[in-house]
Amino acid sequence: MNTKFDELLEFPCRFPFKVLGLADERLPDLVVEVLQQHAPGDYSPQVRPSSKGNYHSVSVQVMVQSKEHVELLYRELGNIELVKYVL
Repeated sequence: MNTKFDELLEFPCRFPFKVLGLADERLPDLVVEVLQQHAPGDYSPQVRPSSKGNYHSVSVQVMVQSKEHVELLYRELGNIELVKYVL
């Protein structure tokens, strides 16, 4: 992944992640589980259902340490079975 996060952000910083996935009650817990593995902290994800209720978006702020840390979190969150997109 070749991003410009290092040019745009000053690390460490809080970074917003929005994870879009299937409407499953496990999704927020799976997102927090991945975050705890790579960026331990106290997380309170906000969950919003799609208009038809088929998908949920999980938004969470994460303290990231570097460009590589952001990229790692994008990859790991995207590897969750229920996840369709990570923004």
